[in-house]
Amino acid sequence: MALRRPLAVIAVCAAVVVAVLGVRFAGQSVPTSLEAPLLPPIEGVQGTLYYVSHFFDFFGEPIGSVLLELAFVAVCLRLRRLRIALLAVVGALLTVGLEAQLKPLVDRTIHGGYLSFPSGHTAFATSLALVVALLVVDLRRFPRRTAVLLVLAAALVAGAVMGWAEVAVGAHYPADTLGGFCLALAVVPFAGWAIDLVFSRWVRHQ
Repeated sequence: MALRRPLAVIAVCAAVVVAVLGVRFAGQSVPTSLEAPLLPPIEGVQGTLYYVSHFFDFFGEPIGSVLLELAFVAVCLRLRRLRIALLAVVGALLTVGLEAQLKPLVDRTIHGGYLSFPSGHTAFATSLALVVALLVVDLRRFPRRTAVLLVLAAALVAGAVMGWAEVAVGAHYPADTLGGFCLALAVVPFAGWAIDLVFSRWVRHQ
């Protein structure tokens, strides 16, 4: 409850960023001059970085993401945090579902036709990190400012790591990963508000 207002402000700002980026890159199939230096060579990253990038990429794939979700939900249920467990599932589904709808709408492509904006892997990683941080905040009862910083830091780290991996494996342009990161920031707080609303109405009718 204490985080609802600051997260709502962040969500609105993030939604604006997604919209602006979507308009900016609509229909494009080449990197911008700012993105080009950040892209890996044509053969991709090599050596240890190759394995590290594919390791993180796996956890944005269907099997890897489901495994992460199941593990986290199990922890939440063990701790009797049903709302947070629901938020982990609903937040991820809404984020990835909206990402899938935005891709053909924006129609930014990479490698000859693969839709790239926004990055679903980055969106998922950010959404899960947000909810993990919310669980930690709920368990430890941090002051609001500390809690907001912790949630944002967790989202930023997860988004940056997965975003780097997606660029490293050649699946996305850098701006695509920023779009995925902001998409999660926009969707997860809304999902949390909706879940809280449903729970509060359910409690009043008991």
